[in-house]
Amino acid sequence: MPTDNQPTRLPASVPVCPVRGSVIYPTMVQHIDASRAISINAIEAAMAGDKVILIVSQRDKDVDDPQGSDLYDVGTACNVLRVRKNPDGTVQMLVAAVSRARVTRYTRGDFLKADIQALPSEPGDPVELQALSRELREKFESVASNGKVSAESVQAIQGKDDPGEMADHIAFNLDFKLEDKQAILEATRVTDRVRRVLTLLDTEQEVQAVQARIRAQVKEEIDKNQREYYLREQMKVIQKELQGGDDGEDADEAEAFRAKIDALGLSPEVKKEIDREVNRLARMHPDAAEASVIRTYLTWITELPWNVRSDDRLDVPEAAKILDDDHYGLEKVKDRVLEFLAVRRLRKERAERGEIEASEVNKGPILVFTGPPGVGKTSIAQSIAKALGRKYVRIALGGARDESDIRGHRRTYIGAMPGRILQGMRTAGTKNPVILLDEVDKLGSSYQGDPSAALLEVLDPAQNQHFTDHYLGVAFDLSEVMFIATANYPEQIPAALMDRMEVIDFSSYIEQEKLEIAKRYLLPRQITANGLKPNQIAFTDAALERLISHYTREAGVRNLEREIGTVARKVARRIATGEIKRAKVTDKELDRYLGQARYVPETEGQEDKVGVSTGMFYTPVGGDILFVETSVMPGKGLVLTGQLGDVMKESARAALTYAKSNAERFHLDRERIDNSEIHIHVPAGAIPKEGPSAGGAMATSLISALSGIPVRHDVAMTGEMTLTGRYLPIGGLKEKVLGARRAGIKHIIMPKANEPDLRDIPLHLRSSMRFHPCETVDEVLDVALVGGLKALETPREASGVTPPPPKARKTSRRSPGASA
Repeated sequence: MPTDNQPTRLPASVPVCPVRGSVIYPTMVQHIDASRAISINAIEAAMAGDKVILIVSQRDKDVDDPQGSDLYDVGTACNVLRVRKNPDGTVQMLVAAVSRARVTRYTRGDFLKADIQALPSEPGDPVELQALSRELREKFESVASNGKVSAESVQAIQGKDDPGEMADHIAFNLDFKLEDKQAILEATRVTDRVRRVLTLLDTEQEVQAVQARIRAQVKEEIDKNQREYYLREQMKVIQKELQGGDDGEDADEAEAFRAKIDALGLSPEVKKEIDREVNRLARMHPDAAEASVIRTYLTWITELPWNVRSDDRLDVPEAAKILDDDHYGLEKVKDRVLEFLAVRRLRKERAERGEIEASEVNKGPILVFTGPPGVGKTSIAQSIAKALGRKYVRIALGGARDESDIRGHRRTYIGAMPGRILQGMRTAGTKNPVILLDEVDKLGSSYQGDPSAALLEVLDPAQNQHFTDHYLGVAFDLSEVMFIATANYPEQIPAALMDRMEVIDFSSYIEQEKLEIAKRYLLPRQITANGLKPNQIAFTDAALERLISHYTREAGVRNLEREIGTVARKVARRIATGEIKRAKVTDKELDRYLGQARYVPETEGQEDKVGVSTGMFYTPVGGDILFVETSVMPGKGLVLTGQLGDVMKESARAALTYAKSNAERFHLDRERIDNSEIHIHVPAGAIPKEGPSAGGAMATSLISALSGIPVRHDVAMTGEMTLTGRYLPIGGLKEKVLGARRAGIKHIIMPKANEPDLRDIPLHLRSSMRFHPCETVDEVLDVALVGGLKALETPREASGVTPPPPKARKTSRRSPGASA
């Protein structure tokens, strides 16, 4: 540094050039760029005077027009060596730092001016200073070895003999904080200055050590990724050469799968397995047979909805409206769906408050709809999905005999693919669809496994979050799926599978319900399907009622819709040929369109008869009445006809035993019973009949024939009897009552244990009929026989011939027994 420019002493007042983010120290020569007016004016004032200027750092570098309070109190007095103005108006100044200086007062005009005092350096203890100097040199060499300081600066610093100068230059060249650099400038004692720099160097060494560790870890990871990248690139080049230079889509196939898989958000366990397959594909020739298998597998993986969900519509009133619009009746099913929605909504609110886990919100129930064909089991599932705002998928299980239909095939087999469950999930495209497992009772088993056993895991809420398809080989979460199964015969579903499901029974439609369904849904649908307009065809209610009772016999409405479609097509033909413009179909015109009635509903007897009682039966297509006829003739034994099953034959034998055991009480001729051929016949002999519920009707018919007391024609009965005369409950009461009402029956005898089932019978039917709950056969006879049990227990003329029946008459209005 030129010494002839140094003044022997500092002026008392000098211009001030504020600088931002830096500190310079005595003995340094530095360029300073000035762009602010306050700095340029200070430089011009210094050049016009003693060419001495004070360089002071700002406390806040973001202040553009600093005052004295914005500057530190200690700066560096410098001689201005050279000043150059740039074309853009900025000024570049070369200064030689001379001395530390303390500001006693700042004054402001066009520029800042400061009254200053020089701060001489105090060397301190020589021995201590020498030790500190050696330590400073060694630590600086260690810190500077990482290349952060230029070689020229390192050489210049190491050539310094003065410890104070060395500390100043180290502080200037290393990336210390402004506050630390300012503290070193303000330290007048050299030993204190060196200690501060040593402390900063210690911190810098620790930072560099941590950086080195991080750098090594990052480098190791980068090296691993680069190695894999280079190997993959080499594989691409090799594959390209093997393919004759054709750089097609195969080169980037593995990377495309990798990108898709990364976007799926898979769990670490699943992603690890899938990445293994992607790496295998990347190392394999595209034309290899195994590559095609892996490619298909990865395609399935990327197309499954691992984390895609549809938003549930949790508006209970809106869902109720949708269900009512789509289906008439089915109140139990609708109530269950609305209950599910309400529970789901409450659980979601609790999860939002943090009271339960979020995973608990999405768990769905397993429902099974049981009932005869055509009652709406399948279509209600679609309405449920619509009400919930979920995707709907139907999986037909009828005739499935292979476990792989559910779990899929292992990839070792040619043509392997996932099972129907995951195929349905891919079709749905969401993780929480409504999946209908149709005809679950039609599943079969073979040497290839039992598909119903494979469904155990699918339909178990405690297990299906980890469902593993044989083809995928990794767990897939099914816990958010709402499974709905359908079955015609629930007794054919394995008990273990049935235990996992909530049963909702669909009963047969009554005629009134069929009429409403036909008017609301079937008729408009068939009008549209057959190209007609609503004003071109009209059905009267009487026509629809006759169509239901005389042309169809079913529990549901499928055949009813077919018959309506037949009429609509014939009307369409007449309109198309110009014969008519519109048609009104009445009950009298049905024969014209559909021919003679196919079914004539059974009706009640017209008069009371001896030995003829009215029973009730139930089939999958609905309920109806049957007649039990008994004839007593000379001979021996019991003759049963009418295609009766074993259980009905046993009921007849039990009725005969009951009559014999009570012969004295009922004033029956025991000798006559033993020496007669008793023939019990149930008409419609071509139709097989089975079940215990005709026991009461058989006992009534038999005792009536033996006693000569007629049976009331307006009474129908159902119930199982025992040898001791107890009257036991039966099933299908609703369907049986509906069939009896259709036949014109007004009085129903039923087991008392079946009283709760009366709630399922529509109120308007209950109010138009009388029900007689009975616990014993005696109570049954009291209602069914003309004159009741009193007439039976009254002595009659004893003879070897059955007394002639009384003159036929209409049913007595007497209705003994309890009614409900």
